[in-house]
Amino acid sequence: MIKDFETKFTGWAFLVAALLLWGGWALSSHHVGEYFVATDFASIGESVWYWIWMYRIHIFGWVTMAIAMFSFIAITARKPYRVLILPGAGMTIVGTFTIAIAAAYYYNYGAWGVGQTAGKSPEEIQAFMDSILYTNQYVTCFVRFGRIFSGVGLVLLGAALIKWKIVSLWLGWFTALLGLVAMGIILSIADNFEIYEPVFHIKVLWLIAMGVMLLRNGVNLTEGKE
Repeated sequence: MIKDFETKFTGWAFLVAALLLWGGWALSSHHVGEYFVATDFASIGESVWYWIWMYRIHIFGWVTMAIAMFSFIAITARKPYRVLILPGAGMTIVGTFTIAIAAAYYYNYGAWGVGQTAGKSPEEIQAFMDSILYTNQYVTCFVRFGRIFSGVGLVLLGAALIKWKIVSLWLGWFTALLGLVAMGIILSIADNFEIYEPVFHIKVLWLIAMGVMLLRNGVNLTEGKE
């Protein structure tokens, strides 16, 4: 097993990603569903700057997760592992950034909407809600595809971890099953953030498991060698 600065940096990146992702979500004063409703802006407005900073922390969690995946590629993407590691981690990164972009929409419109709806009549608020509906609908597709892309990537990455035992075998299966579950929920169920929410928490646990495993054991790059 290889344990060096590279594996330590990657392990800590996974742990920091988990902390930022879950911490920003858990400490947020208000959670927005897949579509904004008028009451969202009133709730956000009660502590708008606190809400903004928690959302920023959450978004940087997605960014840090991508950094962790890039680092994992850097230490493992060599022959023969790269045939699965590169597309697997690459698709996970694409999905992660897609979700981060979608999260930026909710962050921006949530803060902006507070000012746009403050002191307005119900009719004016409804007109504002109608004006953002098209964009909101488009962004839900970003969320769905980001989750599917990540799921595909995790399945491929999990296959690599299982085949070459790069980390503990159970973590490889955990990775692949997490990807399959994420894909299955999105493909079989209509937009509903609440149904998918447990997968988000499981993904945080996966990030923690990856981080701890890399810090404790490093990576095994001997299985595929001749």
